[in-house]
Amino acid sequence: MHSGFIRVCERNLEYLLIPAHQINRPTLVLLHEGLGSVSMWRDFPARLAAATGCRTLVYSRYGYGQSDILEEAFKPDFMHREARQALPELLARLKIDKPLLVGHSDGASIALLHASDGPHAVAGLVAMAPHCFVEDISIRSIEAARLAFESTDLPVKLAKHHRDARRTFYGWNDIWLHPDFRSWNIEDCLQKIRCPILAIQGEDDEYGTMAQIEAVARQAIASPAVELLKLADCRHSPHRDQTLAVIEAIGRFADAIDM
Repeated sequence: MHSGFIRVCERNLEYLLIPAHQINRPTLVLLHEGLGSVSMWRDFPARLAAATGCRTLVYSRYGYGQSDILEEAFKPDFMHREARQALPELLARLKIDKPLLVGHSDGASIALLHASDGPHAVAGLVAMAPHCFVEDISIRSIEAARLAFESTDLPVKLAKHHRDARRTFYGWNDIWLHPDFRSWNIEDCLQKIRCPILAIQGEDDEYGTMAQIEAVARQAIASPAVELLKLADCRHSPHRDQTLAVIEAIGRFADAIDM
């Protein structure tokens, strides 16, 4: 494994790169959730890399993990900016062509936006618990997360994974609860995605309903294949709640990618 920091969009980002152990495999690029980081993936990247044989990149976005601390509030287009500015520069600097994107939650939305942008070739896309639009259930759970942050030991837990847990938390929480964000919607972008898609959703997801991945299936009309995986006994983090099922599904998906 190689770990360190890389300069992207004039900021230092933490990353981990796991080498491939099979040839002719796509590079997996993992994009974390709204409170995620390299360390919050835990052992999932290593297990996924071992199962698929793929080179695997994990990184913490600006404001997360050990990357540079967030200095300004996010704007409603923060995921678009990540997809169209930071991610392309990161991939270019690491010389990663035609990746297989594996995104979770906000990271899944960023993956969808990046794949829809056109100039950047994407081999395939796995969207775990993606957000395509804002649902009432999302807002309720994000409001509950704020209460938990202000009344429980959640700040202590997050401090194990982020340089400044308070700025990380409120950066994510404030923009999702901002009135201007309520109309955020990327459904029109899905129509431009031209790579295969695997969309995964837990039946017990507290941050979104099946309407999210059903929107992917309905709107991604240019994709050659859209597969939906609906998991029972699974909340917002399929890779933690149903690890084996998710690894097996991604492995099959990667096997079908034409390199």
